[in-house]
Amino acid sequence: MSDATTTDLYEVTMAMSYLREGMTGPATFSLFVRDLPAERGFLVAAGLESALDHLSGLHVGSTDVDDFASALHRPRRDLEPLLGLEFTGDVRAVPEGRIVLAGEPLLEVTAPLPQAQLVETYVLNQLNHQTAIASKAARCVIAAAGHPVVDFSLRRTHGPQAGFQAARLGAVAGFAGTSNVAAATTLGIPAVGTMAHSFVEAFATEEDAFRAFARAHSGPLTFLVDTYDTEEGVRVAARVLRDLDRGPGSAVRLDSGDLGALAARVRALLDEAQLRDVGIVASGGLDEYAVDDLVRSGAPIDTYAVGTRVGVSADAPYLDSAYKMVEYDGRPVMKLSSAKVTAPGPKQVFRRPGCADVIALADEQPPDDGKPLLGTVMRGGRRTGARPTLGECRQRFAADLAVLPSAARRIRGPVAPRATASERLGELTDRVRRRIEEHLSAGSPRPPEPEPTTRGPYRSAPR
Repeated sequence: MSDATTTDLYEVTMAMSYLREGMTGPATFSLFVRDLPAERGFLVAAGLESALDHLSGLHVGSTDVDDFASALHRPRRDLEPLLGLEFTGDVRAVPEGRIVLAGEPLLEVTAPLPQAQLVETYVLNQLNHQTAIASKAARCVIAAAGHPVVDFSLRRTHGPQAGFQAARLGAVAGFAGTSNVAAATTLGIPAVGTMAHSFVEAFATEEDAFRAFARAHSGPLTFLVDTYDTEEGVRVAARVLRDLDRGPGSAVRLDSGDLGALAARVRALLDEAQLRDVGIVASGGLDEYAVDDLVRSGAPIDTYAVGTRVGVSADAPYLDSAYKMVEYDGRPVMKLSSAKVTAPGPKQVFRRPGCADVIALADEQPPDDGKPLLGTVMRGGRRTGARPTLGECRQRFAADLAVLPSAARRIRGPVAPRATASERLGELTDRVRRRIEEHLSAGSPRPPEPEPTTRGPYRSAPR
């Protein structure tokens, strides 16, 4: 079994049918998010690199064919046309770290129809999950208003792979580190961590625990001070740090209670102990909403550790994403289902100042003040360039965030910019819709033929 079988059953059924019917012409599928979740003013494109890894390594082997046949309760010979299938198509996509809006293609796949269909599930899975997590992490960075944010999510993410992705995506959004050792060492980002309450409980006293921890660690220390009584824990931590002369760069961590009020009292206690260079780390159920409240209240917290709610994007754990065919064998196609209408044809997105984006047909020229978001990242089933570094992804995000309208950056009640559609795209959409409706009303056995389109200015985007 290979990753080729990590797909929905109907993808296999359709791919098998296409091959039996000789339908192997080029098909273009567009992946986009229909509408943003509540309390989201933007999304951060992510998951592309995982998707490209899957596409470049796709190969349907003999065991995969057996598995497909078993799942479909069909004889092996019916599935053998899939044997040896690889991805030989092209991919155009928005690079990871770029800010995107509702309705904008994050990725477009153009490949022989059976290939483009079979990869739908895996590609959607990667971009849907990772874009949701990256967008949540980005909001935490905004809420922290310059304070460091670190990732503590691994223990409650939906599996180790999701935990690794959360650590990476947090780094893309600007997190200062992660507790995930595998992610830290693989990605070259700082590993961070303190101690658990169980460590303190294992010793006879808090002081014994703190001194033992200090003996095991050189350099700055972070003591968890709320196992029993928080204020007393701070006094003990202060005494140990002063005795060992380990104050600079060290910190105490608060993990429960009224973090704002406790932080104020803890800061006062540390200052009284002449430990003004000892910081305060806050954790415990934090997300961008809690961080925003604490920052706005003036809580003297230096570092925010976010975990569960961010690692699973608790308030918006999924995106209304879709992977829809927009062209087959030169024929623009679209879906007319209620509330799920799609626009036909391969597309490009032009980023204009203030995120006044334009969704256009792929062969259109950009407006004078617009730059294309989608670029070719795979041709003939192979990457067209080197894998981007984490730093490059982080720089893309920071640059886009700097010019994102302030209303879209709000933690509560954000107002998302809306992309518009070019006139050519709008005209093509109207024409394809009319021809489909005429075809349906006439009961014609043949599909409608495409027509040439004309260029023009811009109008509201179809969704």
